[in-house]
Amino acid sequence: MITVLGVIFGVGILAAIVGLLLKHKLREKYAVLWLIIGLAILVLTLFPSLLIGLASVLGIAVPSNLLFILAIALLVGVTLHQSWELSATEDETRRVAEEVAILRAEIEALRGANGSGAEDEPRGSDV
Repeated sequence: MITVLGVIFGVGILAAIVGLLLKHKLREKYAVLWLIIGLAILVLTLFPSLLIGLASVLGIAVPSNLLFILAIALLVGVTLHQSWELSATEDETRRVAEEVAILRAEIEALRGANGSGAEDEPRGSDV
């Protein structure tokens, strides 16, 4: 019964990732990681002796402990990667906001140099 549930879970993850990819809700660089996770779940469910063998090679007495260690390492890795992506996005947002502010200042300077007042032209929403 547990094997059937594991297979359903693994196939469900793979189907969800493929569905998100097809709907363009998930970028490919993130999907690769999740596809690997789904395949790993499927393989370990179908061949539990792999986990048992790997645990004995690594000197871990209980194979489920190896599974928990791998899951925690995976979660730490995903969290670290998402933090890195967030930092890069914040830097890009700040850079774009600075460029927009400079361009707005240049537009205002050009309007002032041409003698037209800022009240003559409609202004877009502030960012």
